[in-house]
Amino acid sequence: MAVPKRKTSKSKRNMRRSHDALRSINIIEDKESGEPRLSHRLDISTGIYNGKQIISKKTPKDN
Repeated sequence: MAVPKRKTSKSKRNMRRSHDALRSINIIEDKESGEPRLSHRLDISTGIYNGKQIISKKTPKDN
């Protein structure tokens, strides 16, 4: 069974855990609609990505 020969110092332990921190979400304001959205993602409200219409917006049916 592997057993460490020396106690790991706080500095070494924290260096190993330096990549475990949570990163913040990159929310930007959309240029077309002005609504918040994630970068490099499709704008759901308009269906536009990178200046191109990707999906068409559904309109409610009149009853």
